[in-house]
Amino acid sequence: MDGSRLSGWCHANMDTMKAKITAGAAKVKDAVPDGAALIGLGIAIASISAYVFVVLTLNTLDGGAKAAFSAFWAVIFVVGPGFFLPMEQEVGRAVAYRKVQGDGSRQLVAKAFKLGAGLTALLIIAAIALSPLLSKEIYNGDQFFTVAVVVSLVSFFLMHLARGVLAGEGRFRPYAEIIAIDGVVRLLMAIGLVIAGVTSAGVFALCIGLAPLVALPFALRGQRQVLQPGSDAPFGELSKNLGWLLAGSVFMQALAYSPLLGVNSLGGTADEEIVAGFASAFFIARIPVLAFGAIQGVLLPKLAGLAGGGKKDEFKSGLEKMLMLVVGVAVVGTVGAFVLGPTVGKILFKDFTMSASGLALLAAGSGVFIIALTLAQALMALGGHKMTAIAWSLGLVVAVSCMAVIEDLELRVDLGFLLGSVVTTGMMFVAVLRRRARMDDLGVGALVEAIEHEPIEI
Repeated sequence: MDGSRLSGWCHANMDTMKAKITAGAAKVKDAVPDGAALIGLGIAIASISAYVFVVLTLNTLDGGAKAAFSAFWAVIFVVGPGFFLPMEQEVGRAVAYRKVQGDGSRQLVAKAFKLGAGLTALLIIAAIALSPLLSKEIYNGDQFFTVAVVVSLVSFFLMHLARGVLAGEGRFRPYAEIIAIDGVVRLLMAIGLVIAGVTSAGVFALCIGLAPLVALPFALRGQRQVLQPGSDAPFGELSKNLGWLLAGSVFMQALAYSPLLGVNSLGGTADEEIVAGFASAFFIARIPVLAFGAIQGVLLPKLAGLAGGGKKDEFKSGLEKMLMLVVGVAVVGTVGAFVLGPTVGKILFKDFTMSASGLALLAAGSGVFIIALTLAQALMALGGHKMTAIAWSLGLVVAVSCMAVIEDLELRVDLGFLLGSVVTTGMMFVAVLRRRARMDDLGVGALVEAIEHEPIEI
Protein backbone atom coordinates (compact mmCIF):
# COMPACT_ATOMS: atom_id res chain seq x y z
CA MET A 1 0.00 0.00 0.00
CA ASP A 2 1.56 3.31 -1.08
CA GLY A 3 1.73 6.39 1.13
CA SER A 4 -1.25 8.23 -0.39
CA ARG A 5 -3.54 5.20 -0.13
CA LEU A 6 -2.39 4.52 3.45
CA SER A 7 -3.03 8.13 4.38
CA GLY A 8 -6.50 8.01 2.83
CA TRP A 9 -7.31 4.74 4.62
CA CYS A 10 -6.22 6.19 7.98
CA HIS A 11 -8.26 9.35 7.48
CA ALA A 12 -11.34 7.33 6.49
CA ASN A 13 -11.06 5.07 9.53
CA MET A 14 -10.45 8.02 11.84
CA ASP A 15 -13.55 9.72 10.45
CA THR A 16 -15.56 6.53 10.99
CA MET A 17 -14.27 6.16 14.55
CA LYS A 18 -14.97 9.83 15.27
CA ALA A 19 -18.52 9.41 13.97
CA LYS A 20 -19.05 6.36 16.20
CA ILE A 21 -17.71 8.19 19.24
CA THR A 22 -19.92 11.19 18.51
CA ALA A 23 -22.96 8.94 18.06
CA GLY A 24 -22.16 7.09 21.28
CA ALA A 25 -21.77 10.32 23.20
CA ALA A 26 -25.09 11.52 21.83
CA LYS A 27 -26.78 8.32 23.02
CA VAL A 28 -25.32 8.75 26.49
CA LYS A 29 -26.40 12.38 26.58
CA ASP A 30 -29.91 11.41 25.50
CA ALA A 31 -30.07 8.70 28.14
CA VAL A 32 -29.06 10.99 31.00
CA PRO A 33 -31.72 13.56 31.91
CA ASP A 34 -30.39 17.07 31.35
CA GLY A 35 -30.55 17.97 35.02
CA ALA A 36 -29.11 14.81 36.56
CA ALA A 37 -25.48 15.92 36.57
CA LEU A 38 -26.45 19.44 37.61
CA ILE A 39 -28.50 18.17 40.55
CA GLY A 40 -25.62 15.94 41.61
CA LEU A 41 -23.20 18.86 41.43
CA GLY A 42 -25.62 21.08 43.34
CA ILE A 43 -25.93 18.50 46.14
CA ALA A 44 -22.15 18.14 46.38
CA ILE A 45 -21.57 21.91 46.50
CA ALA A 46 -24.31 22.39 49.07
CA SER A 47 -22.95 19.63 51.32
CA ILE A 48 -19.38 20.91 51.30
CA SER A 49 -20.31 24.58 51.73
CA ALA A 50 -22.67 23.70 54.60
CA TYR A 51 -19.90 21.85 56.40
CA VAL A 52 -17.43 24.72 55.99
CA PHE A 53 -20.13 27.14 57.19
CA VAL A 54 -20.62 25.10 60.36
CA VAL A 55 -16.88 24.78 61.07
CA LEU A 56 -16.36 28.51 60.56
CA THR A 57 -19.34 29.50 62.70
CA LEU A 58 -18.62 27.18 65.61
CA ASN A 59 -15.00 28.33 65.75
CA THR A 60 -16.14 31.95 65.84
CA LEU A 61 -18.60 31.47 68.70
CA ASP A 62 -17.81 30.61 72.31
CA GLY A 63 -19.48 28.64 75.08
CA GLY A 64 -23.20 29.25 75.38
CA ALA A 65 -23.40 31.01 72.01
CA LYS A 66 -21.92 27.95 70.31
CA ALA A 67 -24.39 25.61 72.00
CA ALA A 68 -27.27 27.95 71.17
CA PHE A 69 -26.32 28.03 67.48
CA SER A 70 -26.09 24.24 67.28
CA ALA A 71 -29.52 23.98 68.93
CA PHE A 72 -30.95 26.45 66.40
CA TRP A 73 -29.41 24.45 63.54
CA ALA A 74 -31.16 21.33 64.80
CA VAL A 75 -34.51 23.06 65.34
CA ILE A 76 -34.65 24.84 61.98
CA PHE A 77 -33.61 21.78 59.97
CA VAL A 78 -36.18 19.64 61.73
CA VAL A 79 -38.99 22.15 61.21
CA GLY A 80 -37.99 23.65 57.83
CA PRO A 81 -37.30 20.65 55.56
CA GLY A 82 -39.43 18.51 57.86
CA PHE A 83 -42.60 20.38 56.96
CA PHE A 84 -41.79 21.89 53.56
CA LEU A 85 -39.90 19.11 51.75
CA PRO A 86 -43.08 16.98 51.50
CA MET A 87 -44.82 19.97 49.93
CA GLU A 88 -41.99 20.22 47.39
CA GLN A 89 -42.28 16.53 46.54
CA GLU A 90 -46.05 16.59 46.12
CA VAL A 91 -46.00 19.81 44.07
CA GLY A 92 -43.31 18.33 41.84
CA ARG A 93 -45.31 15.14 41.35
CA ALA A 94 -48.56 16.98 40.60
CA VAL A 95 -46.96 19.52 38.25
CA ALA A 96 -45.15 16.76 36.34
CA TYR A 97 -48.40 14.80 35.96
CA ARG A 98 -50.22 17.86 34.64
CA LYS A 99 -47.41 18.57 32.21
CA VAL A 100 -47.68 15.06 30.76
CA GLN A 101 -51.46 15.55 30.43
CA GLY A 102 -50.95 18.88 28.65
CA ASP A 103 -52.62 20.74 31.52
CA GLY A 104 -51.25 23.96 33.02
CA SER A 105 -50.28 24.10 36.68
CA ARG A 106 -50.99 27.73 37.63
CA GLN A 107 -54.12 26.92 39.65
CA LEU A 108 -52.39 23.96 41.28
CA VAL A 109 -49.41 26.04 42.40
CA ALA A 110 -51.75 28.76 43.67
CA LYS A 111 -53.45 26.16 45.88
CA ALA A 112 -50.06 24.91 47.04
CA PHE A 113 -49.02 28.47 47.87
CA LYS A 114 -52.12 28.98 50.00
CA LEU A 115 -51.57 25.67 51.76
CA GLY A 116 -47.90 26.40 52.39
CA ALA A 117 -48.53 29.98 53.46
CA GLY A 118 -51.08 28.78 56.00
CA LEU A 119 -48.65 26.20 57.35
CA THR A 120 -45.90 28.82 57.52
CA ALA A 121 -48.15 31.19 59.44
CA LEU A 122 -48.99 28.48 61.98
CA LEU A 123 -45.32 27.61 62.44
CA ILE A 124 -44.41 31.29 62.89
CA ILE A 125 -47.12 31.72 65.51
CA ALA A 126 -45.82 28.64 67.33
CA ALA A 127 -42.23 29.89 67.11
CA ILE A 128 -43.15 33.29 68.57
CA ALA A 129 -45.27 31.72 71.30
CA LEU A 130 -42.44 29.37 72.28
CA SER A 131 -39.70 31.98 71.98
CA PRO A 132 -39.54 32.86 75.73
CA LEU A 133 -39.14 29.18 76.63
CA LEU A 134 -36.69 28.39 73.83
CA SER A 135 -34.67 31.53 74.53
CA LYS A 136 -34.27 30.51 78.14
CA GLU A 137 -33.67 26.79 77.63
CA ILE A 138 -31.56 26.48 74.47
CA TYR A 139 -30.88 29.90 72.89
CA ASN A 140 -28.75 31.32 75.72
CA GLY A 141 -31.10 34.29 76.09
CA ASP A 142 -30.45 35.55 72.52
CA GLN A 143 -33.80 36.87 71.27
CA PHE A 144 -32.38 37.33 67.77
CA PHE A 145 -32.89 33.60 67.23
CA THR A 146 -36.64 34.21 67.05
CA VAL A 147 -36.09 36.59 64.13
CA ALA A 148 -33.86 33.99 62.47
CA VAL A 149 -36.54 31.31 62.90
CA VAL A 150 -39.27 33.49 61.37
CA VAL A 151 -37.12 34.51 58.38
CA SER A 152 -35.98 30.91 57.86
CA LEU A 153 -39.54 29.55 57.86
CA VAL A 154 -40.61 32.06 55.20
CA SER A 155 -37.55 31.45 53.02
CA PHE A 156 -37.73 27.65 53.35
CA PHE A 157 -41.39 27.72 52.32
CA LEU A 158 -40.67 29.80 49.21
CA MET A 159 -37.56 27.79 48.32
CA HIS A 160 -39.23 24.38 48.55
CA LEU A 161 -42.30 25.57 46.64
CA ALA A 162 -40.09 26.92 43.85
CA ARG A 163 -38.04 23.73 43.78
CA GLY A 164 -41.20 21.65 43.52
CA VAL A 165 -42.45 23.66 40.54
CA LEU A 166 -39.07 23.56 38.79
CA ALA A 167 -38.69 19.81 39.33
CA GLY A 168 -42.17 19.14 38.01
CA GLU A 169 -41.53 21.27 34.93
CA GLY A 170 -38.21 19.53 34.30
CA ARG A 171 -36.25 22.76 34.73
CA PHE A 172 -33.34 21.17 36.53
CA ARG A 173 -30.71 23.83 35.96
CA PRO A 174 -32.40 26.48 38.14
CA TYR A 175 -33.36 23.71 40.57
CA ALA A 176 -29.71 22.75 40.97
CA GLU A 177 -28.68 26.40 41.17
CA ILE A 178 -31.01 26.98 44.12
CA ILE A 179 -29.45 24.06 46.00
CA ALA A 180 -25.87 25.16 45.31
CA ILE A 181 -26.28 28.92 45.64
CA ASP A 182 -28.15 28.60 48.92
CA GLY A 183 -25.14 26.86 50.47
CA VAL A 184 -22.54 29.14 48.92
CA VAL A 185 -24.34 32.38 49.85
CA ARG A 186 -24.78 31.15 53.42
CA LEU A 187 -21.04 30.53 53.63
CA LEU A 188 -20.13 33.90 52.10
CA MET A 189 -22.38 35.66 54.61
CA ALA A 190 -20.63 33.87 57.46
CA ILE A 191 -17.22 34.85 56.11
CA GLY A 192 -18.38 38.47 55.99
CA LEU A 193 -19.56 38.29 59.61
CA VAL A 194 -16.22 36.85 60.73
CA ILE A 195 -14.33 39.62 58.93
CA ALA A 196 -16.62 42.20 60.53
CA GLY A 197 -15.93 40.74 63.97
CA VAL A 198 -19.53 39.68 64.68
CA THR A 199 -19.87 37.18 67.53
CA SER A 200 -23.66 37.01 67.91
CA ALA A 201 -24.93 33.47 67.39
CA GLY A 202 -28.34 34.80 66.35
CA VAL A 203 -26.83 36.83 63.51
CA PHE A 204 -25.00 33.76 62.18
CA ALA A 205 -28.29 31.87 62.43
CA LEU A 206 -29.94 34.54 60.30
CA CYS A 207 -27.61 33.57 57.42
CA ILE A 208 -29.55 30.31 57.13
CA GLY A 209 -32.79 32.19 56.56
CA LEU A 210 -31.44 34.91 54.29
CA ALA A 211 -29.46 32.68 51.91
CA PRO A 212 -32.51 31.18 50.10
CA LEU A 213 -33.91 34.68 49.57
CA VAL A 214 -30.73 35.53 47.66
CA ALA A 215 -30.56 32.21 45.82
CA LEU A 216 -34.14 32.28 44.54
CA PRO A 217 -34.04 35.49 42.43
CA PHE A 218 -30.70 34.49 40.94
CA ALA A 219 -31.76 30.95 40.06
CA LEU A 220 -35.15 32.02 38.71
CA ARG A 221 -33.77 34.71 36.41
CA GLY A 222 -35.04 34.29 32.86
CA GLN A 223 -37.56 31.59 33.81
CA ARG A 224 -40.63 32.47 31.76
CA GLN A 225 -43.89 30.71 30.94
CA VAL A 226 -43.44 28.35 33.87
CA LEU A 227 -46.97 28.59 35.25
CA GLN A 228 -49.48 28.13 32.44
CA PRO A 229 -53.25 28.35 33.09
CA GLY A 230 -54.91 25.00 33.54
CA SER A 231 -57.89 23.22 35.00
CA ASP A 232 -59.11 23.81 38.53
CA ALA A 233 -57.01 22.13 41.23
CA PRO A 234 -58.72 20.69 44.31
CA PHE A 235 -56.58 20.39 47.42
CA GLY A 236 -56.90 16.62 47.09
CA GLU A 237 -54.60 16.76 44.07
CA LEU A 238 -51.77 17.66 46.44
CA SER A 239 -52.57 15.22 49.19
CA LYS A 240 -52.05 11.81 47.61
CA ASN A 241 -49.29 10.94 50.07
CA LEU A 242 -48.83 14.30 51.77
CA GLY A 243 -49.85 13.17 55.25
CA TRP A 244 -47.42 10.25 55.39
CA LEU A 245 -44.71 12.24 53.65
CA LEU A 246 -45.11 15.02 56.21
CA ALA A 247 -45.03 12.65 59.17
CA GLY A 248 -42.07 10.71 57.82
CA SER A 249 -40.13 13.87 57.00
CA VAL A 250 -40.58 15.45 60.44
CA PHE A 251 -39.79 12.21 62.29
CA MET A 252 -36.74 11.60 60.10
CA GLN A 253 -35.33 15.08 60.69
CA ALA A 254 -36.07 14.82 64.41
CA LEU A 255 -34.16 11.53 64.65
CA ALA A 256 -31.28 12.98 62.61
CA TYR A 257 -30.82 15.85 65.05
CA SER A 258 -31.88 14.05 68.23
CA PRO A 259 -28.33 14.11 69.68
CA LEU A 260 -28.09 17.90 69.37
CA LEU A 261 -31.63 18.46 70.60
CA GLY A 262 -31.11 15.97 73.41
CA VAL A 263 -27.85 17.35 74.73
CA ASN A 264 -29.19 20.92 74.71
CA SER A 265 -32.48 19.95 76.35
CA LEU A 266 -31.10 17.54 78.96
CA GLY A 267 -27.89 19.34 79.87
CA GLY A 268 -27.92 21.31 83.13
CA THR A 269 -25.85 24.21 84.40
CA ALA A 270 -23.04 21.84 85.36
CA ASP A 271 -22.96 20.46 81.81
CA GLU A 272 -22.36 23.74 79.96
CA GLU A 273 -18.85 22.75 78.86
CA ILE A 274 -20.06 19.36 77.61
CA VAL A 275 -22.98 20.93 75.73
CA ALA A 276 -20.73 23.51 74.05
CA GLY A 277 -18.12 20.92 73.08
CA PHE A 278 -20.72 18.42 71.88
CA ALA A 279 -21.62 20.63 68.91
CA SER A 280 -18.11 20.23 67.49
CA ALA A 281 -18.17 16.47 68.05
CA PHE A 282 -21.60 16.18 66.44
CA PHE A 283 -20.42 17.72 63.17
CA ILE A 284 -17.23 15.63 63.14
CA ALA A 285 -19.43 12.55 63.51
CA ARG A 286 -21.58 13.81 60.62
CA ILE A 287 -18.78 13.30 58.11
CA PRO A 288 -20.51 10.08 56.90
CA VAL A 289 -23.56 12.24 56.11
CA LEU A 290 -21.31 14.62 54.16
CA ALA A 291 -19.89 11.62 52.29
CA PHE A 292 -23.44 10.44 51.61
CA GLY A 293 -24.20 13.76 49.90
CA ALA A 294 -21.09 13.35 47.77
CA ILE A 295 -22.08 9.78 46.84
CA GLN A 296 -25.51 11.00 45.78
CA GLY A 297 -23.89 13.72 43.70
CA VAL A 298 -21.56 11.31 41.90
CA LEU A 299 -23.94 8.38 41.37
CA LEU A 300 -27.15 10.25 40.56
CA PRO A 301 -26.14 11.03 36.94
CA LYS A 302 -25.14 7.40 36.35
CA LEU A 303 -28.34 6.00 37.84
CA ALA A 304 -30.45 8.52 35.95
CA GLY A 305 -28.61 7.60 32.75
CA LEU A 306 -29.46 3.92 33.22
CA ALA A 307 -33.07 4.86 33.88
CA GLY A 308 -33.22 7.13 30.85
CA GLY A 309 -31.83 4.31 28.72
CA GLY A 310 -34.58 1.96 29.91
CA LYS A 311 -32.07 -0.33 31.63
CA LYS A 312 -34.22 -1.22 34.63
CA ASP A 313 -32.17 -4.22 35.76
CA GLU A 314 -28.93 -2.24 35.61
CA PHE A 315 -30.62 0.61 37.45
CA LYS A 316 -31.74 -1.67 40.29
CA SER A 317 -28.28 -3.22 40.42
CA GLY A 318 -26.78 0.26 40.63
CA LEU A 319 -29.15 1.14 43.45
CA GLU A 320 -28.05 -1.98 45.35
CA LYS A 321 -24.40 -1.08 44.78
CA MET A 322 -25.09 2.40 46.13
CA LEU A 323 -26.55 0.83 49.27
CA MET A 324 -23.44 -1.31 49.69
CA LEU A 325 -21.28 1.77 49.20
CA VAL A 326 -23.27 3.60 51.87
CA VAL A 327 -22.77 0.66 54.24
CA GLY A 328 -19.05 0.90 53.53
CA VAL A 329 -19.08 4.62 54.29
CA ALA A 330 -20.86 3.90 57.58
CA VAL A 331 -18.24 1.34 58.62
CA VAL A 332 -15.26 3.44 57.54
CA GLY A 333 -16.78 6.51 59.18
CA THR A 334 -17.18 4.71 62.50
CA VAL A 335 -13.67 3.25 62.47
CA GLY A 336 -12.24 6.55 61.28
CA ALA A 337 -14.01 8.41 64.07
CA PHE A 338 -12.41 6.12 66.64
CA VAL A 339 -8.91 6.19 65.14
CA LEU A 340 -8.63 9.70 63.69
CA GLY A 341 -11.70 11.53 64.97
CA PRO A 342 -10.17 13.24 68.00
CA THR A 343 -7.18 14.41 65.95
CA VAL A 344 -9.40 15.78 63.17
CA GLY A 345 -11.68 17.34 65.76
CA LYS A 346 -8.84 19.23 67.40
CA ILE A 347 -7.66 20.45 63.99
CA LEU A 348 -11.09 21.71 62.89
CA PHE A 349 -12.46 22.95 66.22
CA LYS A 350 -10.70 24.89 68.94
CA ASP A 351 -12.59 23.32 71.86
CA PHE A 352 -12.99 19.69 70.80
CA THR A 353 -13.11 17.42 73.87
CA MET A 354 -15.02 14.18 73.08
CA SER A 355 -13.24 10.85 73.53
CA ALA A 356 -12.54 8.45 70.67
CA SER A 357 -15.10 5.94 71.92
CA GLY A 358 -17.82 8.56 72.32
CA LEU A 359 -17.13 9.96 68.86
CA ALA A 360 -17.18 6.48 67.32
CA LEU A 361 -20.56 5.80 68.92
CA LEU A 362 -21.95 9.06 67.54
CA ALA A 363 -20.46 8.37 64.09
CA ALA A 364 -21.95 4.87 64.14
CA GLY A 365 -25.36 6.47 64.66
CA SER A 366 -24.77 8.73 61.64
CA GLY A 367 -23.61 5.75 59.59
CA VAL A 368 -26.64 3.62 60.38
CA PHE A 369 -28.84 6.66 59.78
CA ILE A 370 -27.65 7.12 56.18
CA ILE A 371 -28.30 3.42 55.56
CA ALA A 372 -31.86 4.00 56.78
CA LEU A 373 -32.10 7.05 54.54
CA THR A 374 -31.07 5.03 51.48
CA LEU A 375 -33.59 2.30 52.32
CA ALA A 376 -36.27 4.95 52.84
CA GLN A 377 -35.73 6.23 49.30
CA ALA A 378 -36.24 2.74 47.88
CA LEU A 379 -39.21 2.08 50.15
CA MET A 380 -41.00 5.29 49.11
CA ALA A 381 -40.37 4.49 45.46
CA LEU A 382 -42.15 1.18 46.12
CA GLY A 383 -45.15 3.01 47.55
CA GLY A 384 -44.27 2.43 51.20
CA HIS A 385 -44.89 5.99 52.41
CA LYS A 386 -46.88 4.81 55.43
CA MET A 387 -44.29 2.23 56.45
CA THR A 388 -41.52 4.79 56.04
CA ALA A 389 -43.25 7.21 58.41
CA ILE A 390 -43.91 4.45 60.95
CA ALA A 391 -40.28 3.31 60.86
CA TRP A 392 -38.95 6.84 61.43
CA SER A 393 -41.44 7.45 64.24
CA LEU A 394 -40.57 4.22 66.09
CA GLY A 395 -36.89 4.97 65.70
CA LEU A 396 -37.47 8.37 67.28
CA VAL A 397 -39.45 6.79 70.14
CA VAL A 398 -36.57 4.37 70.81
CA ALA A 399 -34.05 7.23 70.76
CA VAL A 400 -36.06 9.36 73.19
CA SER A 401 -36.73 6.38 75.47
CA CYS A 402 -33.05 5.55 75.61
CA MET A 403 -32.17 9.15 76.44
CA ALA A 404 -34.72 9.07 79.25
CA VAL A 405 -33.31 6.05 81.10
CA ILE A 406 -29.53 6.56 80.85
CA GLU A 407 -27.94 9.08 83.21
CA ASP A 408 -24.65 10.02 81.53
CA LEU A 409 -25.37 12.99 79.21
CA GLU A 410 -23.11 12.11 76.29
CA LEU A 411 -23.85 8.39 76.44
CA ARG A 412 -27.62 8.83 76.56
CA VAL A 413 -27.77 10.97 73.41
CA ASP A 414 -25.13 8.99 71.48
CA LEU A 415 -26.61 5.59 72.26
CA GLY A 416 -30.17 6.81 71.81
CA PHE A 417 -29.37 8.05 68.30
CA LEU A 418 -27.63 4.80 67.39
CA LEU A 419 -30.36 2.50 68.69
CA GLY A 420 -33.11 4.61 67.13
CA SER A 421 -31.35 4.47 63.76
CA VAL A 422 -30.82 0.70 64.08
CA VAL A 423 -34.52 0.10 64.76
CA THR A 424 -35.54 2.28 61.80
CA THR A 425 -33.03 0.60 59.48
CA GLY A 426 -34.19 -2.88 60.48
CA MET A 427 -37.84 -2.07 59.88
CA MET A 428 -37.14 -0.52 56.50
CA PHE A 429 -34.91 -3.38 55.40
CA VAL A 430 -37.65 -5.92 56.12
CA ALA A 431 -40.24 -3.70 54.39
CA VAL A 432 -38.09 -3.33 51.26
CA LEU A 433 -37.53 -7.11 51.09
CA ARG A 434 -41.27 -7.71 51.30
CA ARG A 435 -41.89 -5.26 48.46
CA ARG A 436 -38.94 -6.34 46.34
CA ALA A 437 -41.14 -8.28 43.92
CA ARG A 438 -42.95 -5.06 43.03
CA MET A 439 -39.79 -3.60 41.52
CA ASP A 440 -40.34 -5.65 38.37
CA ASP A 441 -43.55 -3.72 37.69
CA LEU A 442 -42.27 -0.35 38.91
CA GLY A 443 -41.49 2.39 36.45
CA VAL A 444 -37.94 3.69 36.75
CA GLY A 445 -39.32 7.20 37.02
CA ALA A 446 -40.54 6.47 40.54
CA LEU A 447 -37.10 5.22 41.51
CA VAL A 448 -35.34 8.24 40.02
CA GLU A 449 -37.78 10.57 41.80
CA ALA A 450 -37.03 8.86 45.11
CA ILE A 451 -33.30 9.59 44.90
CA GLU A 452 -33.40 13.03 43.25
CA HIS A 453 -34.59 14.99 46.27
CA GLU A 454 -32.10 14.53 49.08
CA PRO A 455 -33.75 15.78 52.29
CA ILE A 456 -30.96 15.66 54.81
CA GLU A 457 -28.70 18.56 55.71
CA ILE A 458 -25.50 17.94 57.66
